[in-house]
Amino acid sequence: MAVPRKIQCTVDKIVDHGGHVYTLELSSPVSLPIGKPGQFLHLAIDPYNPGSFWPESRVFSIASSPTQREHLSITYSVVGSFTTKMEQRIQIGTKIWAKLPYGDFIIQSACDIVLIAGGTGITAFTAFLDGLTPGHEQPISLFYGARSRDLLIFKPMVEQKIKEVQGLMAWYFIEEGEPNAKERVLSGRLSVQSIIPKILHPLETDYYLSGPPAMLKKISLDLKSQAIIPEHIKTDAWE
Repeated sequence: MAVPRKIQCTVDKIVDHGGHVYTLELSSPVSLPIGKPGQFLHLAIDPYNPGSFWPESRVFSIASSPTQREHLSITYSVVGSFTTKMEQRIQIGTKIWAKLPYGDFIIQSACDIVLIAGGTGITAFTAFLDGLTPGHEQPISLFYGARSRDLLIFKPMVEQKIKEVQGLMAWYFIEEGEPNAKERVLSGRLSVQSIIPKILHPLETDYYLSGPPAMLKKISLDLKSQAIIPEHIKTDAWE
C-alpha cells in the first residue's frame, strides 16, 4: 500500500448532477501516490499549513482510476454541514487539500462477485469497474440504486463496460420515476429480496456493499438471514 500524503489540489471542473449531487474533478501539481481501486481520501476545504493540525475533513471514495497520477475525482451528495459547506464554497479554481490514499476495501475474490451500491456509494466501485478488461470472465453482478434515473450517474460507464466484459451484468433501482425492464431499470429501493433471485450461486458469492449506513446495516442483516456467512459480506462505511 502507498504511504498516504497530504496534497493541495485545484478544482478543475464541477459537474452538477441535480438533487444536490456533484462530481469534483481535481488536479495535482505533483504525482499522486499509487493507490488501488476502492480506496478513499480525506478532503479538507479549510486552509492547511504543513506541520500544523489537519483541518476538519471528510472521507470520500476516489472515483477515478489510480493510474491517473495527476488528476482525481470524487462524487458527493449534500448531507450534513460539511458537504453543505462544500456546495457553498467550492468553485472552479478553488484550492482544497486531499490526504490519500487510505482503505482496504479492495475487490479481490476467487468466487463470484456482487457489488451493491446506494447513491454515491457507487464511487467505491467505479475505478474497479473502469479497469475491467475484455478478458475478464469472472462473474460480476452490480446492483446500483439511486433516487432517480438522472442520479444513476455512472450508468453509461457501466453499460459500456457490459459491452466489453463478458462476465459483467448490472441492474439499476430507482425510487422515483418510471422503470424500464429492457434497460434493467427497476422500481424501488435496493433490497436483498430483489437481488438474491438474480444471483446464480448466492451462497458461494462475495458481496461488496457501499452506500448510506442505514442501507449497509439493512442489507447486511438481510443477507445473513439468507444464510450468507459474514465472511462473504464486505462493507465500505463511507459516512
